[in-house]
Amino acid sequence: MSDLAALDAITEAVESGAGLPEVVRAAARALEASLAVTDPWGATLAVAARSPAEERALLGRGEGVDSAPLRVADTVVGTLHIRAKSEPSGSMRRLLLTMIASEVERVRAPERVSETAAADFLRALLGRTLGDREEILARARELSLEVEDGASMIVARAHPQVPTDEGWRGRVRAVAERGARAVASRSIAALSERDGMQAAEVLVLVPGGDEASAARAAEAVLREMEASLSGYTFALGRSRVTEDPSDLPRAASEALLAANVAQGSPEGGTALAFEETGAYRLLLSAMSENPAELRRFFAETVEPLVAYDVQYETELVRTLETFLEADGNVAGTAQRLFTHRHTIYYRLERVRELSGLDVSSSDGREKLSLGLKSMRVLGISSPGGPASEAGAEGGRVPRRSGRRP
Repeated sequence: MSDLAALDAITEAVESGAGLPEVVRAAARALEASLAVTDPWGATLAVAARSPAEERALLGRGEGVDSAPLRVADTVVGTLHIRAKSEPSGSMRRLLLTMIASEVERVRAPERVSETAAADFLRALLGRTLGDREEILARARELSLEVEDGASMIVARAHPQVPTDEGWRGRVRAVAERGARAVASRSIAALSERDGMQAAEVLVLVPGGDEASAARAAEAVLREMEASLSGYTFALGRSRVTEDPSDLPRAASEALLAANVAQGSPEGGTALAFEETGAYRLLLSAMSENPAELRRFFAETVEPLVAYDVQYETELVRTLETFLEADGNVAGTAQRLFTHRHTIYYRLERVRELSGLDVSSSDGREKLSLGLKSMRVLGISSPGGPASEAGAEGGRVPRRSGRRP
């Protein structure tokens, strides 16, 4: 078929309003090719393939498959995958990409509006700019959410450990929402877009007053992220179930605190419910109402240790954490860290010099312990240590790779 005839066939499908699948089928017939369209996060929107094997090859970007981004202005709205017997001309290719991109945008416009409204609602809850019960209920109804009988919040983070492609944060959001909806079909999710976030941080609202269902939804989110996002590490926090819609901002803060503590845990990659955060719960009001004061306390206690560890690749923070967990027992700390007790004494002396707080005094231990908790609540991870560091005995002390029991 000539380019002009092919263009006429595709244009007719667009003008008929038959929808994206029919437009893609018309393009496949006109070009004598197999085509597939995926959204920016990899979900399949339409396929026109000669066989199931051909479809798998298209979506898996197999041999002979050409993939090109679908753009509307500067926004990538999807990807077109094509396997053709003969390559379409450059002008035909550009027209095809433009027409399919426009159709994708038209089809997804209502969904985009809904996603924007959900994002505004969830970010308002986290930012505590929305607190009036009736206003929360009205905004929830606009999103077809029933929260009168209860709801819970989840904060899920994905940290890329490998180079990422364009739109990876949106893909994380879609995966987290898919996991929550497997348990509670009306769940909504949005990227938090908080300043300074290197990870993708997703806010999820799970409607329903059943604690067990809320827990299953959080587990499903983490499971879906682990299964669908390779090359990432994860941290997830879950709030308590609210009894009143006006408590949703508090629930968002609880989920954020639990995610911060989970992210900062030595084991990493954990999911944590607010009830499981222990003494950290006492700092929730400080994080919500006066985070600047919490950061000042961190700066006055533990921040010099973090800065020193980053600059010199030492393990002062990890040693302090382990020392406090071992109830101030140097021998027990050395055993857990697989190092000599003289090295522990040396590191604790550096802690005293840098922070001005002595671990041998109860007041010093208490302030340093609260400083570490403030670090976790603020979502600041402990820096890693080096291959070796200067020890108390004047040599280089090997750092083992073993983790804390």
